[in-house]
Amino acid sequence: MHSNRSGRRRFLKHGAVLAALAAGTPDLAAGQSEVPDTPTPEAHPKGVLTYGERSRFVNSGRGFKVGISHMTYYTPLQDSAGIITPAPLHFMQAHFARLPEIDPEQHRLTIHGMVDRPLSFSLEDLKRLPSVSRVHYLECHGNSSYNDHISPRVDDPRVGLPVQSIYGLTSCSEWTGVPLSVLLKEVGLQKGASWLISEGADAEKWHYSLPLEKALDDVMVAYAQNGEPVRPEQGYPLRLLVPGFEAPYSVKWLSHIKVVDRPYMTRDENGNHTTVRADLGGKSRWYHWEMPQKSVITRPSAGLKLPGPGFYEITGLAWSGRGAVHRVEVSTDGGRSWKDAKLQAPVLRKAHTRFTLDWTWDGEEAVLQSRCTDERGEVQPSLAELNRHWDIISGPDHPEKKQRPFHVNAIQPWRVEKDGSVYDAMFS
Repeated sequence: MHSNRSGRRRFLKHGAVLAALAAGTPDLAAGQSEVPDTPTPEAHPKGVLTYGERSRFVNSGRGFKVGISHMTYYTPLQDSAGIITPAPLHFMQAHFARLPEIDPEQHRLTIHGMVDRPLSFSLEDLKRLPSVSRVHYLECHGNSSYNDHISPRVDDPRVGLPVQSIYGLTSCSEWTGVPLSVLLKEVGLQKGASWLISEGADAEKWHYSLPLEKALDDVMVAYAQNGEPVRPEQGYPLRLLVPGFEAPYSVKWLSHIKVVDRPYMTRDENGNHTTVRADLGGKSRWYHWEMPQKSVITRPSAGLKLPGPGFYEITGLAWSGRGAVHRVEVSTDGGRSWKDAKLQAPVLRKAHTRFTLDWTWDGEEAVLQSRCTDERGEVQPSLAELNRHWDIISGPDHPEKKQRPFHVNAIQPWRVEKDGSVYDAMFS
């Protein structure tokens, strides 16, 4: 009996090999089960590749703006579902026209300065250390600035730009990497150390000052995004991930961290990330890291059209650099009344939170807007409140105030007209 079973197993094994050879798959004959490296139609079932592609019927993509020395790509928030942004749709900004191409085997992260043991880590070194995976959003400090609302218009002057072009400089991913606190423990911090200078390996060597207190809290050196290596435009092979802070501090293509005793007020911090403030007597505020509480309805939103009266689910995203979203309210009558929206799980700290509200549209004009309250009790302000407290530009009626404001988090209104067309109503 035992001999018969063994003979049958041998027969089945040899039969599988012969069948594989007949099908033109020599790898199996060599005892290998890997698919060929080159995704040719002959090697794979029709339409299936080694790296999956989405259906040709899905055409959502990033909007982009390319200048002489910079590239900007906007996440299509109006097409998003849940809270995770697919890596190919993550927003991107670069202050140069060509991305660096870095060999991961040659790349090193060097930590030096006010440390006991300067060390240089390879990518493999970092992958051997204790890792964490956390969901966090990133947001450009200029996202949803007033200039975005009044940028070049489309055919209908009421429409302005879609939510993607106004709010699309924020995205949310699951990031995996080594807590920076682990690496700083390895090198040993000297007395008096209080700041870090993080530098990228890009052509411009962009670098930023970071308080040591924040670095020891929740900052990580990330090598993976949404379950795969960080994309080149997101800093491959390594990037700093500074949750809740404006995105420039999450330095991409990370190559050096210098431990110091003061901020350096680097070139980019000085030239691009300072704001002249009326409430400071015309002086500039240097460091305003944390992004404020914010929300936006993504559907319905400008550029979309409702086919007719009836039931709709209003949906959008809320977030705060100060922690978790505690509450989101939605108004369908321009702010005269508010209803609590449902917060979809999971609700995570310093991450996008999806909210929804059931709505039956009666076919009359409506103004939709949302406001967020974070875990600290900070409530998203109206446009009037923001201007009253910060004295920043108040729209196209004040062309003399041309400076682009940062950290703009005013409540966003969308006007739904009787024909179902949706317009940006920030300044109407």
